[in-house]
This record gives sequence, structure tokens and C-alpha cells, in this order.
Amino acid sequence: MSRSTLRPESLPGGRLARAAKAAPTPAADSKPAKKTAGPAASKGSGEIRIIGGAWKRTRLPVAQRPGLRPTPDRVRETLFNWLGQDLTGWRCLDAFAGTGALGLEAASRGAVAVQLVESDPALVIQLHTLQQRLKATAVRVQRGDGVAALKQAAPASLDLILLDPPFEGGLYEPALQSAARAVAAGGFIYLEAPALWTDEQLAPWGLVVHRHLKAGAVHAHLLRLGVAAEPPAL
Repeated sequence: MSRSTLRPESLPGGRLARAAKAAPTPAADSKPAKKTAGPAASKGSGEIRIIGGAWKRTRLPVAQRPGLRPTPDRVRETLFNWLGQDLTGWRCLDAFAGTGALGLEAASRGAVAVQLVESDPALVIQLHTLQQRLKATAVRVQRGDGVAALKQAAPASLDLILLDPPFEGGLYEPALQSAARAVAAGGFIYLEAPALWTDEQLAPWGLVVHRHLKAGAVHAHLLRLGVAAEPPAL
């Protein structure tokens, strides 16, 4: 499933509006020209850019899919500042890939294996196109369910898990449960949500908040396994 709940369009890094061309000024002795309908809006809604690493400034298309909400630039920049810019050798899974921005940021910084999981077939095609254009041999695109992919991951096998599920849909708890089992000791889980998740809420899965940022309506969390915490059984 993709990042499929609408985010307010005022968020940084949201959909780009296409500016309308100004109508020519009418002559002083003429009547104001009637407004005519402009051309139909394009189904492509803009683009975002990879912020750092080998593919820095590479443009990623943002298709006009229902509710597609790329992680804001400010949030992505902060996340990879938290993680450090060098992810050489890391194993990553982006469970609700959407545009692929989060997973591709990790691959751009040297991650050795990045799995992009997305349920929307049109977005999967776009991700395959990007993977081929970038010659991203470390990136694997998979059409499917993000929670199922996390359940299939070997225990403690991933250094970074990226979770940006639909804001509504009940996927947070199963995704966190499965991610807590799949993340390696010392690894990280990124969680994007419409509200703050506290240590008390995360305790059932042995997770704690390592870093937190609020940007507009988005709460970005960097989670880790708690000290001496055991990955929960599914």
C-alpha cells in the first residue's frame, strides 16, 4: 500500500502548483476580454529532488495519484542528518515507497540493499523506470503489501526500515510490530505519522523514540529498539 492519505498541500515538499499565465492587458478603449478556460491540467503534479549522496539533485517525478504525499524535503534532510550521511553497507526496506524518495535517498548514500515495496501498479512502473535510469543495482522494486514484506524479512536483518503508511487505514500497529522484529540491534526505524508516538505507545514492541520532528501536520520519528529489548514475536 502506498502513502495514500492526503496531506495538506501547504506542507513543504508537497504537490507543486502550476502557475497560470497572466492574461494580456486589454487596450484602453476596448472592453475587458472574457475569461476563457485554460488547457486541462496535466496529470503529472510535479517533482521532488534527491537531497544528498551520489544522486544529489536528481529529479523524481511526483505522479498525480490519489493521496500521494512525498515526504517533505525538510523532513528527509533532517532524517539523513540524524542517520549520518554515509549509509555504506546498510540494508534498508521502504515499506510504503510511493515516489521512492526515502529509499532512493538511502541508496544514494551507499546503502548496499534497498527494497522498495509499493502496492500501486502505476507507481511500481515509475519506480522500475527510476531504478533503471539511475542504474541503481542496490535497489529492488517489489509490488506488494508493505506489512507482508516486513513479515517476510528475516529477524534482525535490516539496518533501516522506512515506514510512511497511509495516515488512515490501521497499518501503524502491524507495521511497527513487524518492523521491530525485522530491525537489527542498533538499527533504526523511521516512522511518519499525523500524531506523536510516545515511548509508552511503542513499549509493546520494545521500541523507543530516538529523535522526533514536527513539520506542519507531519510527525517524523526515528525509533530504535530499547536497551535490552527483545524483538517481539509475531
